[in-house]
This record gives sequence, C-alpha cells and structure tokens, in this order.
Amino acid sequence: MLSEQSAAVVRATLPAVAGALDDITTRFYGAMFRDRPELLDGLFNRGNQASGAQRRALAGSIAGFAQALLADPDSRPDALLARIAHKHVAVGVTDDQYTIVHKYLFGAIAEVLGEAVTPEVAAAWDEVYWLMAGALIAREARLYHEAGVEPGDVWRPWTVVERHEETDDVVSFVLRPADGRPAPRARAGQYVSVRLRMPDGVRQPRQYSLSSDPGGELRRITVKRVAGTEGAPDGEVSSLLFERIGTGDELTLSVPAGDVALDEADTPLVLVSAGIGCTPMLGMLARLEATGSARRVLVLHADRSPAEHVLRAETRETVEALSDAEAVFWYERPGVEEPDARAGLMSLEGIDVPADATVYLCGPLPFMRAVRGELLAAGVPARSVHYEVFGPDLWLPEAA
Repeated sequence: MLSEQSAAVVRATLPAVAGALDDITTRFYGAMFRDRPELLDGLFNRGNQASGAQRRALAGSIAGFAQALLADPDSRPDALLARIAHKHVAVGVTDDQYTIVHKYLFGAIAEVLGEAVTPEVAAAWDEVYWLMAGALIAREARLYHEAGVEPGDVWRPWTVVERHEETDDVVSFVLRPADGRPAPRARAGQYVSVRLRMPDGVRQPRQYSLSSDPGGELRRITVKRVAGTEGAPDGEVSSLLFERIGTGDELTLSVPAGDVALDEADTPLVLVSAGIGCTPMLGMLARLEATGSARRVLVLHADRSPAEHVLRAETRETVEALSDAEAVFWYERPGVEEPDARAGLMSLEGIDVPADATVYLCGPLPFMRAVRGELLAAGVPARSVHYEVFGPDLWLPEAA
C-alpha cells in the first residue's frame, strides 16, 4: 500500500519523472552495463537494448505502476505484473538483482532530475519501486515453485531431434530433454527462452513460442530469421539458429513461461494472428485437438501470401480435425493455394465473432491495435481479449 504522504509526492512529481523516463532509463542501462557487464551474459537481450525497446518498456512499466497506485493505493495491476514476472522467470531473474537495478535506476533519476530529487521525492519513489519489486519477487517465487526449480535455475539442455524448413526464412525445431528427465509442464500458448553463445562469447536469450501441443515429452519451437531494417543488424540469435543448428545439436532452454495461455473454459474461442504470430495459436490448436475439444473455434490469420504463411497446411488440417472449428485467411498477395482466402489486410467485417468469445491475439502491434478495436466495437469485452507480444511489451499501459 502506498502511503498517503508518498502518494501526494508521486502525484506531484509524476509528470516530471514520466517526461524524463526515456533519458533516465538510457542512463540507467548505460551505467549498469558499464559496471556490471556480466548482466549482458545470458540475462539481457542486447538487441532490445540497441533498438531501445527494452528502455521504452521499462519506462512504460514504471509509469503504469505509479499511475495504478495513484488511482488505488492498494492496487496491484495484475496484467502488468504478470507479464513482467513471466518474462523475468524465462531468463532466471533473482531477488538480489532488484537491489542492483535499484542502485542504478535511482542513480540515473538523481542524475537526470538533479536538485528536484529532494529526500522527500527520493523516499516516495523508493516506496513505489519496492512495492513493485516486492510484488514481482512474490509472483516470481510462485512461478519458480510451480515450475519445480530454484529461483534462477531455469536452464536445461535439449536435443534437436528434427529440423524442418517451413518457409524461406522460418525453421522449426523439435526437441527432447537431453538429460533424460521428464519435460517440464507447459501450457499451450506459452514460450521458452533459448540461450545461445554468440561468436564473441556472450550468451544471449531469446523467447520462442511452443508451436505444438506441449502435453508430451517433445517440444517444438518455430523461429523466424529476423532481418535487419533501417540500418539495424540482422537478429543474432535467430540467424545463428537458422544457419547453424540442425538435428543432433543441443540447445539450452528455460522452463516454459508466459501469462497468455489457453484457458480451460467452454466459451467460444477466437485465435487471431498475423505473420509469425501464428506460432502460439498453433500450440493452442494442437492442444485442442489432442484433448478432443468440442469448443467453437474461429481461426483468423493474416499474411503476405500463402507461401509465407508458416505451417499453413498444418493449421488447415488441425482445424478440420476439430468438431466445431473454421479458419479464415487474409493475404496481401493471394494465391491458388488458398482459393477461398480473402485479399488484403484483415478486417472483421462479415465475421461472426461471438460476444462471449475468449480471444487471443498475436502479431505486430499495429495489427493487434486495429483488430482489438474491431473486437471491442463488435461487443467483445476488453477483459476477454488477451494478447502476446514478441519482445518487450510496449502496448500494455495503453491496452489495460
């Protein structure tokens, strides 16, 4: 609970702090990695650091948490905290690292805001930080317990038993635990981190959705090779996986994580995706088929062309195997492979979306923003629309 005294200070200073958060987080990461370069080895995604995505996500989460506390001092913004906690568990964040972050974050705040950071201001924002950190530490402890691992001990070796080229820039890997122990429990829609050692010796983690039924001893991840745009380099982990990893090789995977997972209700289900965002939906579809689900399922997917639609045939086959499911595809460049597909970008006009449906979204942010707006206009409650973002979540504060 945020104290009344601190709430008054945070309310008065939030505009100044929020306006400076980009500068604060830039200095924070710069100083922390300068003094603690080991944190870049296996914990932080340096691609997101270079693009600024991680910096913007951190700034948004701090501002969002503070605003939630001001609206209700007893509140705990569940969606925000759950999303962050799962991301942290997927790379093995531990309690002691919150103290490290606190040191450098508050150093950056003092550096940027200068004399405006009076002892009273520092104490108020310190309270906000530790309320957020404490809530995350508690959630992460529960997630580690549920996974049956010690905090931070999330990594295991897995063997690639199959490699499949799905499209020109997408490859799937089927994996089995290399240590002979049972595969960890996972829910359809979740992801795992893959940690690879880069040519310069630094280990880098990336998250990939489980794209098949996670109920057995095998796991499948489907990886799109990230091509650099606007001067940015190609994705270092996806490129290494695409170019060098094959059958018989070993990968290091984390325990499964992710707050967006298939529910067990009997309400209608709508799975909406674009591009490589189809991968968590494939895991959900496979789980529905494996359990003989009779739920009403509507699969909506948008892509550039049928040839670029990852695992298109498998999606069709799985939909046809379910007792009450249908799929509608949109392509910017339609082809004879899908004669019934719609041309252009996805539009829900003419699509019967049940108002009581549970909806899962995955794809680029502009796509998800547009589709979510259409869903809300169609009468689907906001609480029934769930989404997954590949990378730092830059949408959560505005989608909440």
